[in-house]
Amino acid sequence: MTAPTPRPAAYSSPLPTPRPHLGHAVASEWTKMISVRSTVLTLGALVLLVVGIGLLAVAQTSAENFSGTPFTAPALFGLLVGQLGVMVLGVLTMTSEHGTGLIRTTFTAAPDRHRVLTAKYLVVGGVGFTAVAGSVTLVALAGAIVHHRPGAGRHDIPGELLDGLAGSLYVTLLGVLALAVGALVRHSAGGIAVMIGVVTVPPFTGAMLSMWEATQPAGSTLIRYNAPVALMQLFGLPNTDTGAIPPAWVHFALLLLVTGAAVAGSYLVVGRRDV
Repeated sequence: MTAPTPRPAAYSSPLPTPRPHLGHAVASEWTKMISVRSTVLTLGALVLLVVGIGLLAVAQTSAENFSGTPFTAPALFGLLVGQLGVMVLGVLTMTSEHGTGLIRTTFTAAPDRHRVLTAKYLVVGGVGFTAVAGSVTLVALAGAIVHHRPGAGRHDIPGELLDGLAGSLYVTLLGVLALAVGALVRHSAGGIAVMIGVVTVPPFTGAMLSMWEATQPAGSTLIRYNAPVALMQLFGLPNTDTGAIPPAWVHFALLLLVTGAAVAGSYLVVGRRDV
């Protein structure tokens, strides 16, 4: 009778095995974001548009042009187009993984899908806000240095910078909304098309609807409630029609409500849907 084969001893890894947490997921998402060219292209286009157009506007204006106009105004010219870069980044952060199949590897390595999604929101929000706020601040400081003269009138530069940061936060929320849309539709072209529609369709549709008396109320509402108008309000640009344009906090609260609903929907869908 042969002796029974001894059972092998349990394997104990000499490497530390810490309990996974949100910080690990954030580090993973950060690594993925900086490892792809789309991040450099989208954020590079954003910075180039905001800083390039902004500095060009500063160089082509005089101190008198800023009488009653904040020094952050030149940054808004490029940001009205550059905001698309933040939205594209938000969409691609989610949809590119679905397109390549990497999302299966991600959810296998990190089964807590809500933790992964939270990390994506944190990384997109942090990177987007840093890029936008840095570009806006650079242009605003350049305008203040070049044109802060008696002809420009009185300026509350710290207050104007805070308005610029509020506008930067608004654009960042658009990027977060884009990520939520990407999680819902899981398609790059579809997600980008939705976000472009959210930003560009209301002003044009409102202008067309305002041409007919029957649809004029709806057109007027769309003209007053849209992203470009919200950014102009948040940046503190002078408004001669204060009775018609809602205050900045209304625009911000509206976007926050829409983004919150989309984010909640993304958590529900990602947690239940197959990849």
